Amino acid sequence: MEAYQIGIFIVAVLLLLVLDLKVFNRVSHEIKLKEALLATAFWVGLALAFNILIYFWKGPEAAMQFFAGYLIEESLSVDNLFVFILVFGYFKVPAIYQHRVLFWGIVGALIMRLIFIALGIALIERFQFMVYILGGFLIFGGIRMVTGDGVEVDPKKNRFLTFLRRFIPMLKHYHGEQFFVRRNGLLFATPLLFVLITIEITDVIFAMDSIPAVLAISKDPFIVFTSNIFAILGLRSLFFALAKVMNLFHYLKYGLSAILIFVGIKLIASHWFEIPISIALGVVASMLAISIIASLLFPDRSATEVNSL
Repeated sequence: MEAYQIGIFIVAVLLLLVLDLKVFNRVSHEIKLKEALLATAFWVGLALAFNILIYFWKGPEAAMQFFAGYLIEESLSVDNLFVFILVFGYFKVPAIYQHRVLFWGIVGALIMRLIFIALGIALIERFQFMVYILGGFLIFGGIRMVTGDGVEVDPKKNRFLTFLRRFIPMLKHYHGEQFFVRRNGLLFATPLLFVLITIEITDVIFAMDSIPAVLAISKDPFIVFTSNIFAILGLRSLFFALAKVMNLFHYLKYGLSAILIFVGIKLIASHWFEIPISIALGVVASMLAISIIASLLFPDRSATEVNSL
């Protein structure tokens, strides 16, 4: 039954993405703030509506699990936004093509998240000691986030991209929104393909933190997968809405660190006792709210000066 439900959900998501690509963003253009805010409101509203559906369909416990998972995934995705800025800046991606890259990045993430979630749940069910490994990994990830040893994605040093360049000839200039172009019968990649590959690699790296974090909240594949995907669906519009002000939330990483450590402890402790989802949701929401409010009350002067330029 779970596979059937996930299959229907994937079809619905793909239909939404096709509508997004072929109707609302049929012509490549730069995403302005108003459009980004409207799109963000749409995806968040859709996630909340789906949350209400789960409440009446699967009950209040499942609804709280979905909301907690969605909140965690959406919060942790903020780190992805910083990497998007780095990647787009390094490859000098024109603003009118950034939405198209992120669109196809979501399609790839849809597939990779499904594989990761299925693998994670299978490992936990088959090998009970995996809860300690995943829990420890989350705690380590939380500590790493505040010590400055976070994930760094440098396209120039990426071995996989270097490997691809040996077999796929790449042109120096963009050719519209094309990932490949043919010249004299030969197929060449445009820089846009390598941007997309870098985005996909980034998602895989961040999924190593976010998926175990959501698995600490729920072991229901449908809840874990749908909360992940809804958060990812809103990630593109959130990027365009917050791209110029993200560095104002300088305390957010401490809140995210605390969330990772908390869910890691929750996952390890689940072997002896289960922390009620209502308490877990309250803790996660409080940590996130405190870090955001602290950032606004005590702004980083250097960040404020940069954004005022």
